[in-house]
Amino acid sequence: MDQAELNRIQRSFEAQSMMHTLGAELASIAPAAITIKAPILPGSRQQQGFAHAGLTFAIGDSAAGYAALTTLPLDREVVTAEMKINLLAPALGDHLIAKGRIIKTGRQLIVVAADVYAMNGAQERHVAALQGTMVPVPATSKHPA
Repeated sequence: MDQAELNRIQRSFEAQSMMHTLGAELASIAPAAITIKAPILPGSRQQQGFAHAGLTFAIGDSAAGYAALTTLPLDREVVTAEMKINLLAPALGDHLIAKGRIIKTGRQLIVVAADVYAMNGAQERHVAALQGTMVPVPATSKHPA
């Protein structure tokens, strides 16, 4: 990936107010593979103290979408058409890691996946698997405030 492609991913991620709210950050950017890290904050837990599935879904969806975006020209973006999540285990720990990847790129659809892990110190637990479809769309010059 060249610097313009890296900058595009970083600018787009920084424009996502939801990711800011969740405390999420880009952990790594590579062609067709993105990793997002988010702390399990008190405000993102469910009633039993686990990370809420909404946090798990949000970072998994974003990681998968950005993986798709790494393969597109600079004048394109992606939007999620559909996304399925399988919650595999309670998300207990300090933070979550979502690893997004591409399954198949087509002319009009990109099938993506993400795996989400709960990190408790150095211990990693696979807590969710997501699979979905991204649709390439023309890039917009401005993001809503």
